[in-house]
Amino acid sequence: MEIIYVYTRKRSEFGRPCNFSDRPAVVNVDIPPDPSMASNFVLRNPVDSYVQHTSDMSEHEVNTERVEVESRGVNHVEGGWPKDVNPQEVEQTIRFRKKVEKDENYVNTITHLGTLMEHCVKQNNAINIYEEYFGEEEMAEVEDEPPSAKTINVIRDPNVTKRTATHLSWHPDTCKKLAVAYSSLEFQQNVKDMSFDSYIWDLENPNKPELVLKPSSPLVSLEYNPKDSHVLVGGCYNGQMAYWDTRKGGLPVEVSIVEVSHRDPVYGAIWLQSKTGTECFSASTDGQVLWWDVRKLSEPTESLVLDITRKGLLENALGAVTLEFEPTMPTKFMVGTEQGIVIACNRKAKTPPEKITSTYSGHIGPVYALVRNPFYPKVFLTVGDWTARIWSEESKESSIMWTKCHLSYLTDGCWSTVRPSVFFTTRSDGTLDVWDFLFKQNDPSLSLKVCNEPLSSLRLQDNGCVVGCGSKLGTVTLLEISSGLCTLQRNEKTLATAMFERETKREKILEARHREMRLKERARSEGQETEVDESLVEDPQEVLDRARQEFFEVIEAEMQRRARAETQGLRGKVKSRVGDEASAQEEETELPKDKEEEEEEKDAAKVSALHLHVVFPLLARVAALRLMEG
Repeated sequence: MEIIYVYTRKRSEFGRPCNFSDRPAVVNVDIPPDPSMASNFVLRNPVDSYVQHTSDMSEHEVNTERVEVESRGVNHVEGGWPKDVNPQEVEQTIRFRKKVEKDENYVNTITHLGTLMEHCVKQNNAINIYEEYFGEEEMAEVEDEPPSAKTINVIRDPNVTKRTATHLSWHPDTCKKLAVAYSSLEFQQNVKDMSFDSYIWDLENPNKPELVLKPSSPLVSLEYNPKDSHVLVGGCYNGQMAYWDTRKGGLPVEVSIVEVSHRDPVYGAIWLQSKTGTECFSASTDGQVLWWDVRKLSEPTESLVLDITRKGLLENALGAVTLEFEPTMPTKFMVGTEQGIVIACNRKAKTPPEKITSTYSGHIGPVYALVRNPFYPKVFLTVGDWTARIWSEESKESSIMWTKCHLSYLTDGCWSTVRPSVFFTTRSDGTLDVWDFLFKQNDPSLSLKVCNEPLSSLRLQDNGCVVGCGSKLGTVTLLEISSGLCTLQRNEKTLATAMFERETKREKILEARHREMRLKERARSEGQETEVDESLVEDPQEVLDRARQEFFEVIEAEMQRRARAETQGLRGKVKSRVGDEASAQEEETELPKDKEEEEEEKDAAKVSALHLHVVFPLLARVAALRLMEG
């Protein structure tokens, strides 16, 4: 049985306002006290009570109508000439100007505006409203601040088996994202369950990667496209090239074929300046540089073998470890090799041997970093073995500046993007060094212990204030540099230019001096060789005559020595018959006499040895030559 209760109301009563009226109080419930609860009553003294005397207020909100704003612009073309006047015709414009200048309204307007304009000009001459009054003080504060850096973020490899952070790439538009390539570069250290993934991190949420890149082989290099921030290109450990579009997910859009790819890990992959924005090139330790178009990765568009003998043989090629490309010089690029040699190349040369223009030798081990100075493209930085070196393209024999030899190996380096005299280096003991050679040349301006494991990669933001350091265990540490190291100082460009030019000139003078010394040494060595050749071609008869003459000279000297010894012996016997006073003198003179006799015996032995080892073999040799001629 369903119970239904119906509420009814007249239509006229709907929405009728409520009318309240005053009435006396009415007792609805009266609860008498319970005597049994009196024992639980606790008397409090004093008793505080609060009474609110203010009246209750209500809050109301009112939305006003939104004002619609519209922006409009006006283009003035050549002062607003009339339609019947062509601004390109000089005669028409001159005629129109003369007509306007004769008008009384024009003269009155110019006269009125002239007084106002004169006042503004005088005011501008008296006070410069754009003058900066406190610029010097701000500059002094920046200079006085000691160099420092603080850690602002730490990103760790989310996998259990840690891998090296081999390459970092900042997002080109916003510096809030960082792409990190992870791989293990140690020989035969790859574990079976080691992950191949690399990640794109959002710095505002570093606990979880924004996008997981899933290549077919671990990524050694990874680079954002400067023209399209959604596209990345990566070089794999097995030599393949792949590119991603972040709008399409973490799987690569296209991967190059193994047969046409590199044979070793791709240590460098850089985007080229092209109209399409899809061209890039790569370098590997297999000794090749390959050019690609990511729209068609089935085969490279161009290749170059890094054979400095210019024979183009792959077995003679030097393995590339790092790659450098400056957009302002689109046809030139540089390659750092495993052998410590930097190869400068020109892509637009006619023949492959001509593409290798010059080489720079300065490091004992591999060149781990090769970067041009963003302010002076002809000056570049190399990092290898235990030093970092600054080179000039004009000086190929030696670097113009270099750091001291560190106790630990240097692993990476880069220039500051805002200061031409500042560069950064990382070491295998986990230290980040910041060098400012205008301030100090022998030691870094700032050395910071970032972590305990070796640092493997380094990348600076475009604003020059935040630097990312990747370690061997996959930890990426983001450091904020103090304002003194990322603010352009007064006259810094002029001072850096003067220093580069001075050091380049000094190296040129030293090169010329060394070249002269080598030429002199070469001429001297060639002269000695000719003398030796002439002595070998000497006539046997002359050799025999010279040996005979030397033999008779030795015999005559021996006879003279013996005669001199006999006369000295006779004089000694006469002196022995002198009195007692002379006997004492005789004892003193006997010692030198004995010494002279010993010396005479030694000379005789030397002469006999000379006969045995020099003269007789020489005579025997001459006799043999005579027999051969006969």
